[in-house]
Amino acid sequence: MGESGVTGIGFGTWSWGNQLLWGYEPDRDDPALAETLEVAVRGGLSLVDTADSYGTGRFNGRSEWLLGRILDRCDGALRAQLTVATKLAPFPWRLGRRGFDRAFSASQERLCGHLQRVQLHWSTARYAPWQEGPLLDGLADLVEEGRVAELGVSNLGPRRLRALHARMQARGVALRSVQVQMSLLAPEPIQADGLKTTCADLGIDLLAYSPLALGVLTVPPGGSPPQCTRLRAGLFRRLLPASEPLRTAMAQIAAHHQASQAQVALNWCRAHGAMPLPGLRRVTQARDAVKALSWSLSDQDREHLDALALAGQERMPANPFMSA
Repeated sequence: MGESGVTGIGFGTWSWGNQLLWGYEPDRDDPALAETLEVAVRGGLSLVDTADSYGTGRFNGRSEWLLGRILDRCDGALRAQLTVATKLAPFPWRLGRRGFDRAFSASQERLCGHLQRVQLHWSTARYAPWQEGPLLDGLADLVEEGRVAELGVSNLGPRRLRALHARMQARGVALRSVQVQMSLLAPEPIQADGLKTTCADLGIDLLAYSPLALGVLTVPPGGSPPQCTRLRAGLFRRLLPASEPLRTAMAQIAAHHQASQAQVALNWCRAHGAMPLPGLRRVTQARDAVKALSWSLSDQDREHLDALALAGQERMPANPFMSA
């Protein structure tokens, strides 16, 4: 993070292997993914995020598998520009300090060893608080043993983040990042005493997933939603009418910068000190995300968008595993 507080941009691979939400088809989607990644990384996108649970049905684990094979074919100089992060899911059968050992090894194998940061996928504080601490201790063991360089968490609120940060600090293991849903339609992290403030206090990087609100924020004012899966279509029907004033403001800012609404959404996250992680499947999406690095929101535009976002009644559904 620079002195201005404006961060870089990473990207996510949730859609890689996900048929339910993204309509993944390997013959159609796989050929473009290697070029998409190369364009993104050469353009300056510095972190790629995946998870051991990404991929639906018979494609379970597909995201890590694809990413690993693409990275294995990349030259070393390109790989050196990228932090590879994955998330391990605290499923009910993953118990105790060694509960993630097999999952970690499987992720390492799918990723062909290209992994710098391991993350706890979500907090179990709401339903099995006894499960979380030992699992995180096990991930910290991996860092201490040199099997992975960095440790992060995901879907934690300010209170839980402070508790886990203290637990890791007592061991001398740095908690590098926390990843949460954050966008102009999910602005909770920027509210008073929100996660943005906590991260600044603790020196933890804030990563913003779904910064485009699953594509809602890219629809022009008055525009129609793109063709998509039934689950996403329902989201568009609910959020598009309510977000019309917000998207109108975004379109005006985009026009001023000769940019896209997606770039406005990404730069709003950056202006709040968060690294956005847009999902990338196509080269055009990667190029658009790279262009967002070339400009920043003015304070006036950010404040105008903040007011619209915080005033909105209709927002993205909250992650049910998000802790307080």
